Amino acid sequence: MRIIADANIPFVAECFSSVGEVAVVAGRQITPDVVADADILLVRSITPVGAELLAGSRVRFVATATIGVDHIDTDFLHRSKIGFASAPGSNANSAAEYVIAGLLEIAQKHDFDLESKSIGIVGAGNVGGRVATKCAALGMEVRLNDPPLQRQTADPKYLLLEELFGCDFITCHTPLTFEGQDKTYHLADETFFRSLKKGCIFVNASRGSVVDNEALKRAIRTERLRAVVLDVWENEPFIDSELLQMVDVGTPHIAGYSLDGKITGMIMIYSAACRHFSLEQKFGVEDFLPEPAVPELRISQSARSEQQAISHAVRRVYDIDCDDAGLRRILNMPKKEQGTHFDGLRKNYPVRREFQNTSVVIEDIDSGLACKLVGIGFEVRADSEK
Repeated sequence: MRIIADANIPFVAECFSSVGEVAVVAGRQITPDVVADADILLVRSITPVGAELLAGSRVRFVATATIGVDHIDTDFLHRSKIGFASAPGSNANSAAEYVIAGLLEIAQKHDFDLESKSIGIVGAGNVGGRVATKCAALGMEVRLNDPPLQRQTADPKYLLLEELFGCDFITCHTPLTFEGQDKTYHLADETFFRSLKKGCIFVNASRGSVVDNEALKRAIRTERLRAVVLDVWENEPFIDSELLQMVDVGTPHIAGYSLDGKITGMIMIYSAACRHFSLEQKFGVEDFLPEPAVPELRISQSARSEQQAISHAVRRVYDIDCDDAGLRRILNMPKKEQGTHFDGLRKNYPVRREFQNTSVVIEDIDSGLACKLVGIGFEVRADSEK
């Protein structure tokens, strides 16, 4: 079988070589001519897949190594009897850890404590649910909005969107949908931002078009928002450089880019392909994950506040400032080079491991600090040298 795969899916050639002949191609260069003779197509979110790409091809199975599927015309695949798989939840923990890193960065910059602050989470699925758990572990008051889940479960914990507007933070974790009662395109529009508590801090790590750029810029200019963290942008990779200058943290759509999440997503679609074609699965996640760069770190509780200690641990594993600095280099580039730089940051993203791979050594494992570290994902153990 012939397989066309996005070159930015890690280890895809090594893994899928057990299925067929693999050709890796940049995601934005996957065209009808490229896929015409392929049996399997493996993509990420930057490649739209539908009739325009696949009509006339011999593709029998499509998979996306992502949580979201808004770039896939699943109705077309179903009508064409083309198998399909995605990777729900694969990078959810990575995206949730990104949000925690962003919140801690803003808290340090503006000199406040996250504990007892309220956060409204719009979209409480794979990512939003994990964000809720981690924020609660940090002592934040969590409010959830997710209309589909509310209808499915009738759980009163899912609130109306308006009931989140008084929160200190709002973070978006919805899919991108363009119609229906749960439409999320430009969900965060002029009315949305005007309704927020003055001084709210806004985070978007879902899809760029969930936010109306112009409305967001007005909310920043009028100081409706105290701070903004953006990982996703309208019209990627050609992002609004004016907006980038206005936000506190801006990154190139890499919230879910931990190596753990990438490899988990790759193995999920590999498993699905093996099932679809009744093949033996020869690889698992453990075959591709290296040893973590920071397997252990020590924290002296006496020298820091709890939040400072947590920020130190998070920054040692994932320094969000580095991703922000890398994206801001766009501001010194000609317009025509900016999209290539944005894509390059994603393609050449450095290895980032999740918190669970690092053991934090502290003096008192029964302390509040230990509980918070465990709650956001770290391993914690007592300092045997004390």
